[in-house]
Amino acid sequence: MKIEGTGLLLRMYIGESDQWHGRPLYQAIVELARERGLAGATVLRGIEGFGAKAHLHTSRILRLSEDLPVLIEIVDQEDRLRAILPEFDSMIGDGLITLERVEVLAYRAERP
Repeated sequence: MKIEGTGLLLRMYIGESDQWHGRPLYQAIVELARERGLAGATVLRGIEGFGAKAHLHTSRILRLSEDLPVLIEIVDQEDRLRAILPEFDSMIGDGLITLERVEVLAYRAERP
């Protein structure tokens, strides 16, 4: 797959303990993105944050949290992301989903 030019960056902010059918939500989202043939997905675990409920999630030693912030990023062509967006939206209960335009300079993978 080769992508260049204008694309979209999809960001989903969720909690580490969020679940989808008995497994971690971030894992289910990445698997769905892979099944649908999206360009790729990255899951980042935060060390501290808060959301709409203003509940602090932190990794500080005195306030160990089992629910650290998780950010999932996916970059692909606009039509491909917009097509799958309703499925991602239905999976996320509490969380935030954002989209922004990006300029893809290089995305190449050689196939064996």
